[in-house]
Amino acid sequence: MAKQRADHKGTARTEFERAKKRILKTQSVCGICGLPVDKKIKYPDPMSACIDHIIPLAKGGHPFDPDNLQLAHSMCNRQKSDKLVTVLFPEEATAINNNDLPQSADWRNY
Repeated sequence: MAKQRADHKGTARTEFERAKKRILKTQSVCGICGLPVDKKIKYPDPMSACIDHIIPLAKGGHPFDPDNLQLAHSMCNRQKSDKLVTVLFPEEATAINNNDLPQSADWRNY
């Protein structure tokens, strides 16, 4: 019998759903590719909205902590799978999340 994921059962499921609603209301950009997410597109469309665990559950990520969840396209989340993002040159890297991205359509200034 397959082991059930931590965010699919009991209290964790309730907390995950609460965090999911908050993320869907407050975020509008895919945390993986950086493109806008159209929340009107429904699953199974690859561009539909879904919630991604930044640190995958398989790698020890928290199942419903809002700091471990981000908005993503289903396609991007599927391609990311259970991988962690690695940085080759940490001294040149800057952490970017949905709060740092501009909330306008004019990207010429960035």
